[in-house]
Amino acid sequence: MTQNAENFASAVAAAHPELLQRLHAAVGDAGLVLDPEAQAPYLRDWLGKWQGRAPVVVRPRDTAQTAAVMAICHETHTPVVTQGGNTGMSGGATPDGSGAQLVLSTARMNTIREVDPLNNSLTVEAGVLLAQVHAAAAEAGRFFPLSLGSEGSCTIGGNLATNAGGIAVLRYGNMRDLVLGVEAVLPDGRVWHGLRALRKDNTGYDLRHLFIGSEGTLGVITAAVLKLYPQPTARATAWVGAGDIQSLVSLQAQLRSRCGERLVAFEMMSQASLALVLKHVTATRAPLQGEHAYHALVELADTRAEGLPDLLEQSLGAALEEGLVQDVAICASTAQAHALWKLREGISQAQVRAGKAVKHDIALPISAIAGFVADADAALRALLPGVRIVNFGHLGDGNLHYNVLLPLDTPYAEYAAHTATLNREVHDRVHALGGSISAEHGIGQLRRDELPRYKSALEFELMMRIKQALDPNQIMNPGKLL
Repeated sequence: MTQNAENFASAVAAAHPELLQRLHAAVGDAGLVLDPEAQAPYLRDWLGKWQGRAPVVVRPRDTAQTAAVMAICHETHTPVVTQGGNTGMSGGATPDGSGAQLVLSTARMNTIREVDPLNNSLTVEAGVLLAQVHAAAAEAGRFFPLSLGSEGSCTIGGNLATNAGGIAVLRYGNMRDLVLGVEAVLPDGRVWHGLRALRKDNTGYDLRHLFIGSEGTLGVITAAVLKLYPQPTARATAWVGAGDIQSLVSLQAQLRSRCGERLVAFEMMSQASLALVLKHVTATRAPLQGEHAYHALVELADTRAEGLPDLLEQSLGAALEEGLVQDVAICASTAQAHALWKLREGISQAQVRAGKAVKHDIALPISAIAGFVADADAALRALLPGVRIVNFGHLGDGNLHYNVLLPLDTPYAEYAAHTATLNREVHDRVHALGGSISAEHGIGQLRRDELPRYKSALEFELMMRIKQALDPNQIMNPGKLL
């Protein structure tokens, strides 16, 4: 430890002597991070939007140590920010600047406890990486469908706390739909052992759903039983171009009727989104000749290869004949499919290089998407003439990433002012159509102050009552979500 680190540790110990002594007794040397340089990755979100301070980062190795830590924090009224892989998009896992909030990292709780192929279930601790779950499922001849760009660094605990979505929601659902049981440590240190690997359990309130999507405000998720599925052995992938977004909405409905559960992905991106990727991401090329107002990446998957490419070709051929789409490119190899997915996955990287994005992670009834896009596009272009709208997302489940790209040299004050105005314009329209201002990224700090505008008073009251019942000392992730 450097001299500065030793000085910092001494200062923390002087300010919180009893707390640090008790935490050390609970987790040992390996469970405490006091060095400022070692703490730094825990105190800043990966997007670089939020920076905080903490007297200590605690890294319990198991549920028992987590329970001991939470009992201490409950008794001493010490605020706790639980953190998994720190890959969130809304600042939900970053402490504030007060220096009073302890960070509890689940990174050391990384054991895969059980793989049960016959029950199609996998029991893992909260710190296990999503990529490790994929590997464990594949080794057992099974498949875990949650797919995210951050799967090499995001953790199952974080996926649960934010009810993560991703590209396979169309067929398999969000994280909430992929969990059978949850183990959680309550704010007072008691452990709820809810690791039931059952698909039927009609014995009262389903408490696991309180913790899933709660963003660390009700307790610490320490383990979960995940659903597994048969491993797909065949995929068929295509790219389509259409003249308008309503055509793609109609196409996905038609494909769902023709292909059933084989349709696993229907990803949409506007021509503006594709153009950004082609300009700013290396080794990419346009999949179709000419420009089309909207594009979709379509993928079928099945446990049987027979007939899958033919099914996709026939279905898209029918759409061409009906005029729903203007052009189609069907992949003849895995390499071609990877090239198409690189276009879809390159949008975030392209946006960072091209400008400052005001991002909206919204959900709408699929039938309302075309009307919303037409109305919002017109309103924003009237508000900011010449503005670039980067519209892409998981069209099959109604989740749009409807972003507005401002120039890279936009001053911070101007960017902040535009953000507030654009958020109101977009989110008011989403709410009026029965949509949500957060489809898969969570509320965190980013949308916290907007939430009361879009939740009914009764809904907000019920959420606060649940919070008060489980966390009466209000120590769990203060300043987030609620």
